[in-house]
Amino acid sequence: VQLQASGGGLVQPEGSLRLSCAASGFSLNVYHIGWFRQAPGKESEGVSCIRFSNGNTYDADSVKGRFTISRDNAKNTVYLQMNNLKPEDTAYYYCEARFAGCPTLNEYEYWGQGTQVTVSS
Repeated sequence: VQLQASGGGLVQPEGSLRLSCAASGFSLNVYHIGWFRQAPGKESEGVSCIRFSNGNTYDADSVKGRFTISRDNAKNTVYLQMNNLKPEDTAYYYCEARFAGCPTLNEYEYWGQGTQVTVSS
């Protein structure tokens, strides 16, 4: 039973990346899935959240209009499409799952290994 994020890498400013959060051993269908990020020397922050069953989404103001969270029921996976990336988006990105609502830093049932995103020219 685990979550695993993937898809990070090095990208130039204004570039795009798509992150994946894949679940194994359990179905995401009853959970809310949240993406978080932690930049060096900073606290983790929530980025986006999706209710897997109906696709309702919630985004942090810092990423609205640039990041889009989505899900693929068949693949039991949540995606984070990141466009127009900025150097300040550089961080370690990871995902969490929570039954009762969008995960918080301390409230979740599952979390997984993340992936590094570096935005630099």
